[in-house]
Amino acid sequence: MTEEMTEEQEVFLKHIQRKGLKRTSQRELILDVFLRTEEHLSNEDLYQLVKKEDPTVGQTTVYRTLKILTEAGLAREVRFGDGRTHYEHNYKHQHHDHMICSECGKIIEFFSAELEALQDEMAARHDFEITQHLLRVIGVCAECRHAQEKEILANSTASP
Repeated sequence: MTEEMTEEQEVFLKHIQRKGLKRTSQRELILDVFLRTEEHLSNEDLYQLVKKEDPTVGQTTVYRTLKILTEAGLAREVRFGDGRTHYEHNYKHQHHDHMICSECGKIIEFFSAELEALQDEMAARHDFEITQHLLRVIGVCAECRHAQEKEILANSTASP
């Protein structure tokens, strides 16, 4: 392979070599599709995207490769309360939290220095060492609230 490897591809390759796994074109395709997709993907979502490019890739291969990407630090598991595990980019990506719309499932990523500082202050106060934190804020996004308001308005003006 003469083409230049990205930093993520190098991290992946070193990880699979350490684990005694083979470098396969299917694993490399899954990595490539994952890296160029910025959304939060479930195993099924990634499988559907990979299948479009190579129909011979099985769902088990995608699932196992996602686990390898997570172990290698390239992906991070996130749960949004819908019963499915989603994955997002983790390598050299700044920490962020999530607001999730309970109506449409829209995910808004955000970062708050104030929240981070408060969390560190709470940990210090309780002599607690934080190793990881995941913040999910569940609510209703602006679009869904507006749609609900329109529906209420339409129902209240409709004559019986």
